[in-house]
Amino acid sequence: MDTLSDNWDPALSRLLASLKEVQCGGEDVAFLSELLQSKQLHALVQVHNKIVAKGKDDKFYPLLSNAMQVTLEVFEVLGEVTTVSKEYQELLGLLQKPHFQAILCTHDAVAQKDYYPHLPDIPSDADEDEETVKIVQLVKSDEPLGGAQSAEPIVGATIKTDEETGKIVIARVMHGGAADRSGLIHAGDEVIEVNGISVENKTPADVLSILQNSEGTITFKLVPSFGKGGSRESKVRVRALFNYSSSEDPYIPCKEAGLDFKKGDVLHIVSQDDAYWWQARREGDKVMRAGLIPSRALQEGRIIHERQTDPQTMDENDDFDREMIPTYEEVARLYPRPGLVRPIVLVGAPGVGRNELRRRLIATDPEKYITPIPYTSRPQKSSEQNGKDYMFVSREKMEQDIADGKFIEHGEYKGNLYGTSAESVETIINSGRVCILSPHWQALKMLRTARLRPYIVFIKPPTLERLIETRTAANARSTFDKESSRAFTDEELSDIVRSSNRINFLYGYMFEEEIVNEELASALTQLLKAAWRVQSEPLWVPASWVQ
Repeated sequence: MDTLSDNWDPALSRLLASLKEVQCGGEDVAFLSELLQSKQLHALVQVHNKIVAKGKDDKFYPLLSNAMQVTLEVFEVLGEVTTVSKEYQELLGLLQKPHFQAILCTHDAVAQKDYYPHLPDIPSDADEDEETVKIVQLVKSDEPLGGAQSAEPIVGATIKTDEETGKIVIARVMHGGAADRSGLIHAGDEVIEVNGISVENKTPADVLSILQNSEGTITFKLVPSFGKGGSRESKVRVRALFNYSSSEDPYIPCKEAGLDFKKGDVLHIVSQDDAYWWQARREGDKVMRAGLIPSRALQEGRIIHERQTDPQTMDENDDFDREMIPTYEEVARLYPRPGLVRPIVLVGAPGVGRNELRRRLIATDPEKYITPIPYTSRPQKSSEQNGKDYMFVSREKMEQDIADGKFIEHGEYKGNLYGTSAESVETIINSGRVCILSPHWQALKMLRTARLRPYIVFIKPPTLERLIETRTAANARSTFDKESSRAFTDEELSDIVRSSNRINFLYGYMFEEEIVNEELASALTQLLKAAWRVQSEPLWVPASWVQ
């Protein structure tokens, strides 16, 4: 096993060797193999082994747990000495030094584990009929504990006033926070006292004030909510399809507990127990405590309301796909496999330059990047070759194939049909080359399937001012007039911006990357980098694509 160092953990080595005997397994086996060879996992196993060894090795146990008592006994012995020597004076002086005595006291505290927090004694005269309570001590940290009115970073939970009883209760426990790690505080627990102060007739803001002014450990006296233990952490990952700022959300229960994110961020959803507020972390973040985000149901309701009342979106609502309201999309990692490359789809408004980018990308390596040959029902010209310029078929045949769903896109121009077949795309994919497509945006539904697994790049224009400036400087020719070569009109450039906004509004949730085509050279560089990532890096895709 030449990929592992000599001091690699034997258990990991045996597991990896067994894994290599598995003949198939796809992405799961590849992922597990990479994990078993990671330095991070090896380091964790080493720490685990040392902790286990520590519990079995006597040398880690203290020889004494009463060093100060032994020192006092030494003082008594020294007091009986009649002959005072230089060594006697030196030893007596050493034992009386405050620093030396402090070391001995610290030793005894550690040996006796006296550094643990001390819980208050249970009153001896407690009434047996009293309601069961639990006392929990937590160390104050920079984690939120808040309510609907205000919040202060404390212990990683939120509180509220119960609508029926009027009592202060734990609203939710944030996954990964101090309260969650203790395993002793649960949603629904009633708060009776905080640091010995009764919370009866107090508001959440009053309780937060007590917590804010507390130092060190915080002691909670709680009535447990039986049957409401902590829930297991979910493994669901989603891609956010909208931007979210908790500070601008007037309805979030605790702003300090909110998690901000941007469209395209991958989030780890750790809890969906609350119908309106999920708990999540940004994938890759080292912060273990989760934050609050709006649930899918809550965000869908907000988007529907916004589109019904916002005049800027009213015109687009008729075409909007009601089956896909962009909130969150469950995702999983797709690992690249040799000989099977995802097609790259360039989508954008007519005239934005996506076809020119496709041509330039293919020109960088014609053997690697290839576009499928289009089908057409028009008659073949004498200068054209069937199978090179077009695939020429009869109109009847093409109409039947369209009806059978064999074309990912099709259209009619001057009485003739044109289209791209799904089979031609799959042939390129299976050949190990990169299929480059620049279809009409309405073809995205046909393309974005687990069968093709495309990487969709949205080619968008710059601002209208920059679009006019750059196209004029480049002496760009209009793509709206196929009969003559002329410059774009200002109205045509305005249409490009409007169409781009419309496409992004309707199908922006499908885009994995956006490239602003301000200058072709810069846009091409970005496109080449994207093409390399698709071939070489594991990327997040809809979870159904890897199942």
